[in-house]
Amino acid sequence: MFWRLFSFLFCQALAVGLAWSLDSRPQHWTLLAVAALVGCYIWLILDSLRAWRLLKWLRSGDTSHIPLGSGFWGESLDRVRKLVRHRDRALSDSDARLQEFLAALQASPNGVLLLDAEGRIEWFNQTAAQHFGLDARRDMLQHLGNLVRDPALAAYFSARDYREDVVMPGRASTSSVPVKLSVHMHPYGGGRSLLLSRDITALEQAEAMRRDFVANVSHEIRTPLTVLSGFVETLQSLPLSEDERNRYLELMSQQAHRMQTLVSDLLTLSRLEGSPPPPVHDWVSGQMLMAQCEQDAHDLSMVLWGKARALHFEMDAGLEIAGAATELHSAMFNLIGNAIRYSPPEMPIEVRFRALPNGGAAYSVKDYGAGIAPEHIPRLTERFYRVDRSRSRETGGTGLGLAIVKHVAQRHGAELSIESVPGKGSCFTVRFAPQRVRPIGEPLSLPD
Repeated sequence: MFWRLFSFLFCQALAVGLAWSLDSRPQHWTLLAVAALVGCYIWLILDSLRAWRLLKWLRSGDTSHIPLGSGFWGESLDRVRKLVRHRDRALSDSDARLQEFLAALQASPNGVLLLDAEGRIEWFNQTAAQHFGLDARRDMLQHLGNLVRDPALAAYFSARDYREDVVMPGRASTSSVPVKLSVHMHPYGGGRSLLLSRDITALEQAEAMRRDFVANVSHEIRTPLTVLSGFVETLQSLPLSEDERNRYLELMSQQAHRMQTLVSDLLTLSRLEGSPPPPVHDWVSGQMLMAQCEQDAHDLSMVLWGKARALHFEMDAGLEIAGAATELHSAMFNLIGNAIRYSPPEMPIEVRFRALPNGGAAYSVKDYGAGIAPEHIPRLTERFYRVDRSRSRETGGTGLGLAIVKHVAQRHGAELSIESVPGKGSCFTVRFAPQRVRPIGEPLSLPD
């Protein structure tokens, strides 16, 4: 302010000084007054010009430097420029934080939609776009209710009770591949809302599998228990001959063995799911596994059919697998046991364990039974899934064998594949990765 006053007085003094140098007679005081007034106007014009340049700079929003010099307007320019730079930095920081926040929402595994007070979409992430079939260029600022026409969601919006979530089908849901979404609304400031969507298809399937598992276990155990209790009651209440008593006891033993097998398979599955991965440095002889499977297969054949089956075992000599011997034997023999149960006794069964060109190994069991229809193959490894339930019970199957094979294969880095032609038989193959195999020796054919 001092410099502003100083420049005003300086302009007047300069004008009066010029007038005095032209005519210094005392009677010309009027001329000096006019000169002072002219100096005042000159200062006002110069000062207004600097003020206009500053105003123009403020209106244009330009942040470049303009030469206003020092003084009132120069200092005002510097202070305003500092405030503008501080504002720009604050806006830049706020925008950066907003972008980081939106990037975090974009990376969320859940769908996120921001809705205004009227229910129009302000923003959504890619997961929400997949859940509801939205397009950022087409659907922004559109009413969500007009884009997602689901009765459950519409009722949820109209009730305005957002304490619980609502379950609805996803946009990609079909009758063969259902997709379930959990949607939850969270109102926040200014009447806006945050809509979260979560794909719960896997949870729904897991819950359905749990219910089916409990129901199947209950059914499988209840059936032999009912038979056992009936036979016990019969033995206790009726006079029976020795032959009848022995026959009932034999049937009771079969049902007890069936329950024992079921419990054993359930414990095996539980152990596979809860135990640590099998060792990768413990090597199991393939020849030993095949010899055990061959002996067990002959024993099972005698129990089920009363005679030896035509079983052909072939393997590469010295082939070794890294893993747990008990698990590998369980998986291998389950495949052989299924082939013995579900193929005619006069048809041969071929079991091969061979090295693959890539350094891995393949264990396969081929039968010439009735085969399996294509629609059943994807579900064969589900627990208690049976193509023919009555036939499975007749042969003593629990419906858990292929589930055990799948878990053992996964734990040993192997892959189970199933090939079957109805009326011609089936082939089950477990392929082991090269890092799990040590192929040594020459091919060896085991005797039948």
